[in-house]
Amino acid sequence: MPSASPQAKIEALRQTIRHHEQQYYVLDAPEISDADYDLLMQQLKTLEAAHPQLITHDSPTQRVGGKPREGFVKAQHSRPMLSLDNVYSEAELREWERRVRELSGGRALRYVCELKLDGLSMALWYKAGELRRGLTRGDGATGEDVTSNVRTIRSVPLSVSAAARKPAGLPADFEVRGEVIMPAASFSRMNHEREQQGQAKFANPRNAAAGTIRTLEPNVVAQRRLDFFAYWLGAEGQTMMDSQSRALDALAAAGFKVNPHRELAADIDAVAAFIRKWEAERHGLGYETDGIVIKVDETAVQEQLGFTGKAPRWAIAYKYAARSGITRVLDIVVQVGRTGKLTPLAVLDPVPIGGTMVKRATLHNLDFIEQLDVRIGDRVMVERGGDVIPKVIRVVAESEAAAAPAANAPAAQAEKETARKKKKKAKKDGEIQEVMELELPEAPPSRRPGQGFVMPTQCPECNSEVVRAEGEVDYRCINAACPAKLRESILHFASRPVMNIEGLGESMVNQLAARQLVSTVADIYDLTLDQLLTLERVGEKSAQNLLDEIEASKKLPLERVIFGLGMRFVGERTAEFLAAHFGSMEALAAAGEEELQAVNEVGPRIARSIVEFFSEEHNRELIARLGEAGLTFTGIKKERATHLVGKTFVITGTLTGLSRDQARKLIEDAGGRVTGSVSKSTDYVVAGDEAGSKLDKARQLGVPVIDDQQMRKLAASGALEHS
Repeated sequence: MPSASPQAKIEALRQTIRHHEQQYYVLDAPEISDADYDLLMQQLKTLEAAHPQLITHDSPTQRVGGKPREGFVKAQHSRPMLSLDNVYSEAELREWERRVRELSGGRALRYVCELKLDGLSMALWYKAGELRRGLTRGDGATGEDVTSNVRTIRSVPLSVSAAARKPAGLPADFEVRGEVIMPAASFSRMNHEREQQGQAKFANPRNAAAGTIRTLEPNVVAQRRLDFFAYWLGAEGQTMMDSQSRALDALAAAGFKVNPHRELAADIDAVAAFIRKWEAERHGLGYETDGIVIKVDETAVQEQLGFTGKAPRWAIAYKYAARSGITRVLDIVVQVGRTGKLTPLAVLDPVPIGGTMVKRATLHNLDFIEQLDVRIGDRVMVERGGDVIPKVIRVVAESEAAAAPAANAPAAQAEKETARKKKKKAKKDGEIQEVMELELPEAPPSRRPGQGFVMPTQCPECNSEVVRAEGEVDYRCINAACPAKLRESILHFASRPVMNIEGLGESMVNQLAARQLVSTVADIYDLTLDQLLTLERVGEKSAQNLLDEIEASKKLPLERVIFGLGMRFVGERTAEFLAAHFGSMEALAAAGEEELQAVNEVGPRIARSIVEFFSEEHNRELIARLGEAGLTFTGIKKERATHLVGKTFVITGTLTGLSRDQARKLIEDAGGRVTGSVSKSTDYVVAGDEAGSKLDKARQLGVPVIDDQQMRKLAASGALEHS
């Protein structure tokens, strides 16, 4: 549109981007590539930057706010967000249906069946078609305003045009309720990143979604790629449509993501059939579901039935029973994960659980084994946690095991056949999933039933020392060259924030490891063109490009190399501090715990991890080889000023002329420390425009409050000018 006005160009781009967002995030039917989508978004950003007066709240560029939240305020729901009562068997379900029919006058009823998603409920309020507020369920009557985080969820429309509302029958002001979930792929990716950074992993996608939506950094929420499925439509606290099925259809027509796996059932027999169907088929959905929600379809009947004190009478949740089985522990072995964590595994007498023959299950750690007192030869109950990961729940007495109903032969055979035919569609990207696929060694003949488990003192993969840090439950191998850690170590080393070696992705690394062309990250720098040409689907051009990328990585600064070593708790930011403080790999390797703790943000745990890393002979050999390959081992040692040493600052609000990161850097370069919360030990609160609860707390505690200009003077001289 060469002759169109800037406003017309911007609006046309917004409409195009919204269309492609719905195709990708709502309908799962993308029409363009990611690169083409990014190009459209960049064009819009450029136009909006040139014409900031044309930026609107519902523009696709405005999903992520530029400023972290100070906290969440609470707001009243338009009507209570109640939980559902549960049933656990078909008999209980039919009893609920009998009561519903009696209370509604004995009439024939239809029911809407929906998958019960394992996430957290959310209420979205739209005014004049624009998203104005997102509230968590909270206590049912009052929720927390998490609008800035909800805006980052791509399947949530920032606005619904009048053209989209009209055929769906939506007014300008309306409310949508639904479930926020974390898809399996996002959960796996996030836990992988947390593990690489030495952080605790989330136990399950629901906890991860709940924790994410209450994160005060919208940018972090955006990176975790949550999803939203709508299930209720209303206005002014009242249901809008005359039936639940019509409400779901209207939501879909208006552009909301509605779960496609739903059914309008003519009677309770159809409901029971739907439940049985999805008990078997729900595991390939890509997200967790733990049951089926059944609702009376007609809104008039819903209103007639009403509510109990805590739940609607017209809806019920059928919860699938935890799938478990009783079997015997044949052995306990150890699996070494990608971060060096040693995970004990129970080798089981195979038991059919939910269509899969389970042969091994996690025992988590030594403390867990000792708590349950699990021994080789014991009978145990095994459950598929989250219906995916087998885990030992408890030891079962022989008398209980004998009394437990055994699976009949035809059923057991059917489960075996199902397990044999089942194809593994999901990408194996979790440590426990790797555990499930492990080819386990034969049990040593010296181990007898009844014997307890002893954690090895040497890594079963490389014979290096195994350590258990103070205050931690896990044992780890600290050898960076351990074969079990090789693949993930190389992928981390080659990633963009580290050595940025494009072309050294998962497929390439798998081939290099399988051909034994690499056994440590240092071997990357010994690869030759002839070696690469022996790999599948590698031509001369792509091989040479990879070698050029590897060569270019040698010029990257010292902090990248430190980050690439994969030391526990040493992330990108800590690596920068270490490089600036010590100025060379040699000085860092020679540092003791006390000297390390003098580095900004390095505490006892990080210092201990670094010392342990450099004390391991394999690691010292690896570093020597990287040095011989020509990587950057020296940097500019930055002497930090000392006039703010011992002073703690908190930054809040929008500062004038510099970002929070720039302000943090000024303080840290002067020897000071920046934290995220105000306490009695805080020396100064730096407050900018729109400062929030941190400013209030500073005043309450009597902590000195300064502006950014006073902060600059402090950073420059260590003193404030007083009149």
